[in-house]
Amino acid sequence: MKVPDTSKARVLIVGDVMLDRYWFGDVSRISPEAPVPVVKVDRSEERPGGAANVARNVAALGAKTSLLSVVGADEAGRLLSRLLREADIDASLYEDAQLSTTVKLRVVGRQQQLLRIDFENAPDHEVLKAKLAEYADRIKHCDVVILSDYGKGGLAHIAEMIRLARAAGKPVLVDPKGDDYARYAGATMITPNRAELREVVGRWSSEDDLAQRAQKLRAELGLDALLVTRSEEGMTLFRAGGVEHEPALAREVFDVSGAGDTVIGTLAVMMAAGLDLAAAMRFANRAAGVVVGKLGTATCSLEELAAAA
Repeated sequence: MKVPDTSKARVLIVGDVMLDRYWFGDVSRISPEAPVPVVKVDRSEERPGGAANVARNVAALGAKTSLLSVVGADEAGRLLSRLLREADIDASLYEDAQLSTTVKLRVVGRQQQLLRIDFENAPDHEVLKAKLAEYADRIKHCDVVILSDYGKGGLAHIAEMIRLARAAGKPVLVDPKGDDYARYAGATMITPNRAELREVVGRWSSEDDLAQRAQKLRAELGLDALLVTRSEEGMTLFRAGGVEHEPALAREVFDVSGAGDTVIGTLAVMMAAGLDLAAAMRFANRAAGVVVGKLGTATCSLEELAAAA
């Protein structure tokens, strides 16, 4: 399957951004103070995370990428802005002095994640209402909208954002969070993973049971489609016309963090390039197979996508 021309594709991402920070080192002994490994850190690395990682994945596939979000007036927020500029992403990040930019620090020893430390504070006030006017303007200049919900408060107005985008004739893809999916009603598609869907529809006993539960949820929310990412089981697309499944690509899984960002980002780029949902899903499955073979939040390039089996 030939990768389409993505150079004219335009994608707008809105959601919760964060900074992924990695400390890499060697583990050669156990601490005398407690039964834990001692990591001698020899290098560190920072990468855009959350909705910013979605944007990075979209940009890596050659699409024109816009990002709308909020950060704290702090060092992590400034660093995130710089990383996004370097990735050729048109980022409009609203600085909120009462907010701390979310930072996820991962300590990695011998290529294995040993510990993750999260720095964050939940907003106690409205953080993105001032951005709604800018959002309404930006959707005119995009082909597809991604709403990336990490449950950090940046998408309090998601129902209005979905309404505005659909009124403008733009497909809206949502990466959901939590157990209340009513707020995503009217979107074009949501992309929960297996565990996230189970939180909402309960455990299923068979493929038929899964299909019934997924189709019921899709109909209740008025979605065109529901895509479930299922790790080693691949991914399944539920639409009114039926069910389509893509098996996982056989390869060594190194790190699944950020794979959902790659999936929704690839779906959006392929749809913006003119592909239908089923074809877009096949490319998203390829891209996911590429990034799980990399350490940490990662991207899949057009070249890697074309080369993927």
